[in-house]
Amino acid sequence: MDRDLVRFLGLGFVGYLAWYVAYQYFLKDQTLLDEYLIHSMVIHSEWALRHLGYALYEVSTPELRWQIGIADSVGLLQIGAPCDGLVLFALFTVFILAFPGPAKRKLWFIPAGIVLIHLTNLLRVVSLVIIQYNRPQSLKFNHDYTWTVLVYGFIFWLWYLWATRFSQPAKIAAA
Repeated sequence: MDRDLVRFLGLGFVGYLAWYVAYQYFLKDQTLLDEYLIHSMVIHSEWALRHLGYALYEVSTPELRWQIGIADSVGLLQIGAPCDGLVLFALFTVFILAFPGPAKRKLWFIPAGIVLIHLTNLLRVVSLVIIQYNRPQSLKFNHDYTWTVLVYGFIFWLWYLWATRFSQPAKIAAA
């Protein structure tokens, strides 16, 4: 078996296991990082929805602060810790750290990937709020399946981009 493949699989497994243990025993209860990410998701999703012309519910109680919805909708969409993207950021980071490649490139590729994943997650929330407004009966399917495939597919594409374009050392042009 290829040495790099064994290294990637081994590091990926150990990294994922470390993340899983840390998440289950230390981070699972909503943390300040979750609070920040959810707040960011709500603020930016509301901004996008308003710019798309939607009037939103005005949430005035602390219990509803992580919920978002279009006025006159049948319900609100709640953004919880499992949906804030933190697990996705960790999964992506473990993939890139486990895969061979120059550390200098990893130092910019990982944060850039996390920002892109966060933007994808914002698009997900905005679309789910619009789905909740227009076709509430299809919300669960789109939340559980459509966006799961799209988001994990996007993360896989970022990893593929890393593996095929950025993981190799820069080639020096012959003079």
